[in-house]
Amino acid sequence: MHVIFNDAQFDFQTLRLLGSAASGDAEAGEVLSTAYRIREGDFESWTAEWLRTAQRVHEIAERSRERGHRVSAREAYFRASNYYRAAEFYLHGDPRDRRILDFSRSARACFEQALGLTPVAVERVAIPYQGTVLPGYFYRANQAGARAPTLIVHTGYDGTQEELRATAMAATARGINCLTFEGPGQGAVIREQGLGFRPDWEAVVTPVVDHVLGLPAVDPERIALLGISFGGYLAPRAAAFEHRLAACIANGGVFDFMAPRLPGGMSRQAAIDWVRSDPGGADEVMRAMMDASTDSRWGIENGMFTFRASSPAGYFLKALDYTLAGIAEKITCPTLVIDSEGDQWYPGQARQLFDALTCDKTFLPFTAEEGAEDHCQVGSPLLSAQRTFDWLEETLSRVPSASAA
Repeated sequence: MHVIFNDAQFDFQTLRLLGSAASGDAEAGEVLSTAYRIREGDFESWTAEWLRTAQRVHEIAERSRERGHRVSAREAYFRASNYYRAAEFYLHGDPRDRRILDFSRSARACFEQALGLTPVAVERVAIPYQGTVLPGYFYRANQAGARAPTLIVHTGYDGTQEELRATAMAATARGINCLTFEGPGQGAVIREQGLGFRPDWEAVVTPVVDHVLGLPAVDPERIALLGISFGGYLAPRAAAFEHRLAACIANGGVFDFMAPRLPGGMSRQAAIDWVRSDPGGADEVMRAMMDASTDSRWGIENGMFTFRASSPAGYFLKALDYTLAGIAEKITCPTLVIDSEGDQWYPGQARQLFDALTCDKTFLPFTAEEGAEDHCQVGSPLLSAQRTFDWLEETLSRVPSASAA
């Protein structure tokens, strides 16, 4: 879906921002006016213009709060948070760039200012994890004290949990609690703690499930897990080993993270042998790709940043560990695999994951005719939520509630 830019990477990120207007996390006019100022394919131009917009909207929020206009302040804080996130997005080529921390902290601070002005019951949580904590937000459904089903949500390769507020609101509107969190490689965990992605994501999700089970608002028999984007690998991987889940959702499904990125149709083993035998040559090839393509530059820079790799070849080798071959069939809970007809990053991966599953499974495609063909349906979040949550409600309704037992 072409929006403004000829550059596919910039155009997709613009659509991602436009889509977030549905939840009040952006304003279409603000997104478009910012995009028009950005030089095509120029990371620094993208950063400068989104920072300019973020700071302007942040000032609106501050003035509104000082004058007692709580609703206006809340709305502006949420938008400013998202715009700071956008400003930080292309900075990962230099992990030492101070702006990474500055902008991400500004995004989180605006978000939490907004949460303090919302009537929705939201609690910031710290989830114990291997000697540290994972940050999260628990959005409680209005169930008049009753235990409610709960959806655990995490993002993927480049998102933050503040972006997950729309999903949390969709859940609570349906009487479902929602816990969002960031794990290694994501959000504040990579930026503040320096913890990179790990392929055995069950080691991350199990402590989160432990935490959720300790919350009095949670029905322990009806806990579901949703992974978005690269989370479409992470969540199914966790569900293969964490069997306290009543349902799993992969949007979109990812069977083998690096399969679409193997050079020249090279086999997995051939790619491993090549990079291990000639890491310098692999670095040269990958850096040439980065010079030729904004998408490749961002993908490899962000991969080195989130996987904590010192070179493109090092990132490539680490990323090859992220496959569900021999693992997908271990999933036992009902699983929804979502696909987008024009998915740019994981073409064919959702179907491959679905075919490998042996559990109760559903395949949910979105199409160009619906305006929902892009990765994770970023341009059609309301349609995406409608179908996803219809499935989740129907699936959880078949699970006996602990409060009814």
